[in-house]
Amino acid sequence: MKILDKLIIKDFIKTYFFVVLMLILVVLVLDFTEKNDAFIRNKVPAVDILIYLGNYGLYLNNLLTPITVFISVIFITSKMAGRTEIIAILSSGVSFVRLLVPFIAGASMIGLASFFLNGWVLPVATAGVTEFKTRYLEENKFYNEQNIHIKVAPDTYAYISRYYTSGNTGFNFTLEQIRDGVLLAKLSADRIVWDTAINSWSVKNWRLRVLHEKGEDYTVGESLDTLLSITPDDFDLPTNHHETLKLPELSRQITILEDRGADNVNFYKIEKYVRYMSPFAAIILTFIGVIVSSKKSRGGSGFQIALGFFLAFIYIIFFLLSRTFAEAGTPYPIFAVWLPNIIFALAGVLLYKTVPR
Repeated sequence: MKILDKLIIKDFIKTYFFVVLMLILVVLVLDFTEKNDAFIRNKVPAVDILIYLGNYGLYLNNLLTPITVFISVIFITSKMAGRTEIIAILSSGVSFVRLLVPFIAGASMIGLASFFLNGWVLPVATAGVTEFKTRYLEENKFYNEQNIHIKVAPDTYAYISRYYTSGNTGFNFTLEQIRDGVLLAKLSADRIVWDTAINSWSVKNWRLRVLHEKGEDYTVGESLDTLLSITPDDFDLPTNHHETLKLPELSRQITILEDRGADNVNFYKIEKYVRYMSPFAAIILTFIGVIVSSKKSRGGSGFQIALGFFLAFIYIIFFLLSRTFAEAGTPYPIFAVWLPNIIFALAGVLLYKTVPR
């Protein structure tokens, strides 16, 4: 089987790259056609367009991996079944489990490559796509989120009613020190402004209350410099910031946001769960693909390839829905993220019972 193993793995990887390349080229051509008018209108340099298409191609590769792996497996296995090669292999005493080995090995290679791309390469490409769209395709995009709550120290919490990146200015600022549920001090100000000269925040028209057992001290002023563990960069983040961080950076960002008590930390955690979950999808879908296409079909491999597309699209839709539910605030987001893999793995086990041995 060693020679046959090498042939199957070689055909698997070769077919996978061919399918990936074809699908990515089709999508890139459609994307370029859609945005061509905007490229001409904004006088986008050709080099920047090529870099954008390359980065977008990497993003598509990650998105289409479940489809491409599934289709590659079904194409190879159905071709082998059509030539009665699988029947011959099983008749020679080779078990179906042993037949699965080269397919699982090829899927594991793709899964490892996918993990590396997801963790270190794809975030850079995603950041490039986001920067390109912001620079050339979006106009007058300024951050002006309302009601921002941030934990800036173990017992200190900041609140800003509205923040504008255009002037690095926030309005209705409050800084509270709370320990064991008791308010110790409260700083309020009409505005908070980032001073680029000293790289620090300055509060305007401030009021400070310091509470103690005998009462409180109350002071006011026009301007006061204050040190906070946040900078304007923390406000001027793209909506998909969690997708633009490499895996080590993502882990550090999760720790920072947890220390601050940020509301959006769940998006970063889910992104981390997805990066560890995605490589296993290639193995699970390969297992199912071999099972559904190992029987010889009188109508040829067309129906099996169509079935492969159908099941792969179901997986992607299921994955997108489960991620949406996880980001919406389910009690167990890691379970929601892994749910598509769990269900398809169970489906694969049930389908395995029907395989002729």
